[in-house]
Amino acid sequence: MTFMKPRSGYTLPVFASASAIAALRYLHQEEVGEKVWLNLIEPAQRVEIEIEQVARIGVNQALAITRSDPGDNLDITRHTPVWAIVELKVSPENLQSVSPGEFKETESIGSKILIQGGEGVGKLIDQPGKSAIYQYAQRLLRENLAPLLKPEEQIIVTIILPEGRKLAQRTSNEAFGVVEGLSLLGTSGISQPLSAIGQLDVYLEELKLKARKFDTLVFCVGENGLDLAQQMGINPEQRVKTANWLGPMLVAAGVEKVKGILLFGYHGKLIKLAGGIFHTHHHLADGRLEILTAHLAQLGLATSILQQVFRSKTTEEALIYLRQFDQEHNTHWVEQVYRAIAAQIDERCSDYIRKHTQESVWVGSVLFDRDRSIIVKSENSRLLGNTI
Repeated sequence: MTFMKPRSGYTLPVFASASAIAALRYLHQEEVGEKVWLNLIEPAQRVEIEIEQVARIGVNQALAITRSDPGDNLDITRHTPVWAIVELKVSPENLQSVSPGEFKETESIGSKILIQGGEGVGKLIDQPGKSAIYQYAQRLLRENLAPLLKPEEQIIVTIILPEGRKLAQRTSNEAFGVVEGLSLLGTSGISQPLSAIGQLDVYLEELKLKARKFDTLVFCVGENGLDLAQQMGINPEQRVKTANWLGPMLVAAGVEKVKGILLFGYHGKLIKLAGGIFHTHHHLADGRLEILTAHLAQLGLATSILQQVFRSKTTEEALIYLRQFDQEHNTHWVEQVYRAIAAQIDERCSDYIRKHTQESVWVGSVLFDRDRSIIVKSENSRLLGNTI
């Protein structure tokens, strides 16, 4: 069987950097054209990014716009505009004299380059005043813009995502401590099509190869799961990426006669399995708070607590509330409910595999929070741990 490999695209930091490059070059009165070159750094390659618009908006300011292209991916940022406003300062004294309040949420990314998040760029809850512009995005901007600066120049770069605040409502950003917009996140300039149909074939092929070597595999849902599994010293040869394709990946494991599967994932993802939702992408299904509330009701919690959990914006917010309640009342509801949820995940997954393949596969689960701290390890996962 042959399949077309899904097309990769680029992450948001790449488009932000391309816009900033175009704006700076425009201020230098260079011909920008329809595309600009930039170095992705990770990986080390130069690429061309299309520039939609560029214009001067002040004596020393220019605005450039690109549009996000994440490739063959179910990504909400597809075609969203990415703006960069570059303000040119022609002497160091000008920038140093700026009062601290004039450029809010500003981060130094080099002695001559300042970057700040404007409208639609998320803010970090646990670091007030700081924008969700992470290390790779800062490095990408710094290393691509610095060579273009003249010795006497300094610049202020403002990244704006006009649709960011609206799009963020469809993500789990808030669960990871980001509000009011999207993150400029990532460790690479390449956007891997993890949710594209063709990517499933890639994952299935990886599973087949590893199933020939091991009876037990570790399913990692997302980069956070992979990172935590690595930190825990789990054999990389047993780790398998699944993205949101948990249903077909579980069935494939049964077909390949795998004896055990350990699920590693963020609780806001894996909790869906407890409700029988086996494709976890938010475009297709949710029900997380309903599942959590139902399990709490089974434990006999008061209606007022159930209502508070159900009204939470995210499962992370609900978890924080329950932890605070436990601390204030010396109870252990978090431990009890997540132990029940983990057991339900294990049972539902085993039943799902058996239904579709007639095979019995032992499934265990490990759920962690936004800080990558483990909330619960199911009893099955403890037993599986001896085979990993």
